[in-house]
This record gives sequence, C-alpha cells and structure tokens, in this order.
Amino acid sequence: MPLTEHTPVLVVGAGYVGTALLGRLATLGCPSYALKRSFSAPPAGAQAIVADLTDPQSLASLPRDLRSIVYLLSPDASTDDAYRAAYVTGLQNLLASDAVRGSELERIVFASSTAVYGQNDGSLVNEDAATEPEGFSGRRLLEAEALLRTAPVPTVVVRFAGIYGPGRQRLLTSVQDGTASVGTRPRLTNRIHRDDCAGFLLHLLQLENPAPLYIGVDDEPCDLNVVLTWLAETLGAPPLHTSDAGGSGRERGGNKRCSNQRLRQSGYQLSYPSFREGYGALIRVGINGAGAFTGAGA
Repeated sequence: MPLTEHTPVLVVGAGYVGTALLGRLATLGCPSYALKRSFSAPPAGAQAIVADLTDPQSLASLPRDLRSIVYLLSPDASTDDAYRAAYVTGLQNLLASDAVRGSELERIVFASSTAVYGQNDGSLVNEDAATEPEGFSGRRLLEAEALLRTAPVPTVVVRFAGIYGPGRQRLLTSVQDGTASVGTRPRLTNRIHRDDCAGFLLHLLQLENPAPLYIGVDDEPCDLNVVLTWLAETLGAPPLHTSDAGGSGRERGGNKRCSNQRLRQSGYQLSYPSFREGYGALIRVGINGAGAFTGAGA
C-alpha cells in the first residue's frame, strides 16, 4: 500500500510522535493533514486543521478525501475524565464524522499503550497476553480499542511502551544532576525511541496486510537499574546512590517484559534496537551541542 500524492493521511494529534511522522510523510511527498486544537506553527509539509475532537461540530471541516488516519491524541491530564475525552469520546466523534463516513478510507492506525497490561511479576507479555490493567488509563485505552474495532474499515492498534527521544530525556537529566538512584530490587522496563514510533507507524501505513495489533517496544526490556548504571558510566556521572524506590521517583509501567516479536516479523527494522543506541545518540548530541539535557519523559 504505497503512500503517494493520491493517498492523503490525517494525523490526529500532531504532538511529539505525530510531528515526527508528519515529517516522514512530507519526505515521501504524501499529502497530510495535522489535527490539533491549536497550533503555534503548522508542521512542515502538512496542512493544519484546528479542531476539537470532543466537539463534533468542529469536525465538519475535515477533508473527505482521506485514505488513512493515524490517531495519536494525548490526554490533557492524568485523570480518568481526560483519558475518556481523548481516547473514547474523541475517537467516537471522529468515527461518526462526515469525513470518516465520506472518505474512501483504507486504514485507521491507533496508538495505544502497554498500560493495558497489568502484569507486574516480570513475566513475558505479547499481543495475546491478558489485559487486566490496574489503572484508569489502561481501562480507557481498552475501551477505545474496542470502539475502534467497530469502525467499517481495517484498523491497527499499536501498544507503545515508554517513549523517549529528543526533548524527552528525563533519565539522562536525573543521572546527570544526581537525583537518580538505583533500587534494591530489579524492575523491568520497556521503551521505544520516538523515531522508531514514527517509523513503525509509517511502516504500518504501507504494509500490505498488517496484523490488527502490535506491541511497540525495542528489542531489550531491561532492568531499570541496568539502564541507569549504564547512563551514569557513559556520562561519567558520580556513582548512583541506592534507595528502596530506585530510579528517579517517577517511573511507571509495572514490571513486565514486553515482546516485539510481531513488530519484527512485520519487516520493520528498528533504528534504535535498545536503550544503548537510543540514549547513546542523545548523549552524543548533548556532548557535541549544549552539553546538557532538558525535558521530561522516559
């Protein structure tokens, strides 16, 4: 399913990953629309659409020549109401819009999260694993995934783990400023670089027969203590102190080992197969540039 000047793509939520995806679409010469409630500046190569998915009337101006939609909306806050609005109400309104009903859509790709998995015992998790989330975020995402399956077009869900990359370098800054700590117990974490999020989404838009569900993580689920120790050694930072909590005090995601076997079987090649390549690239930019790391995230 090649992306050409005749296959317009709507990216809902032109944020951290969405902007990176839009850049790749522009490189291919594929027309794209970026939907947000407001723009400081339109993404390069995309036509900006100002709309609020919680307001059905604001969707009246959406184009009706779409071939694909990528749903990358994020909640405004970490509350149940915000997650319901972003993932359930917003998706429901989009699916009911004249743009979706009037376009000859070939695919809708929805960005979900590994938060739908409640496993906390270090076990291996794949796409067939039980989804019994403990928090409201995972429950609302599962509700949205179920809603997506009612769409009259083929759909694909990608459950991403912790997304990091340029501007999302919290672990780097915590190690560099001495606030990070290693824990007394191992805790498995899963992550994926922003560029691989965008790259895999682009891959799915072009894949002939994608599976309906993928886990979006890199090759190496890893103990957070190992990640932090490697960062400290690579940065030449002071030795990390130990605490019962460990990490930087804000980690989420449980304690599980997410498998990307299905992602790899699809033919996608990761640009950053592990945290070493991903954080290594960020460190090189920091050392060769400003020499400091800012921003939040994984």
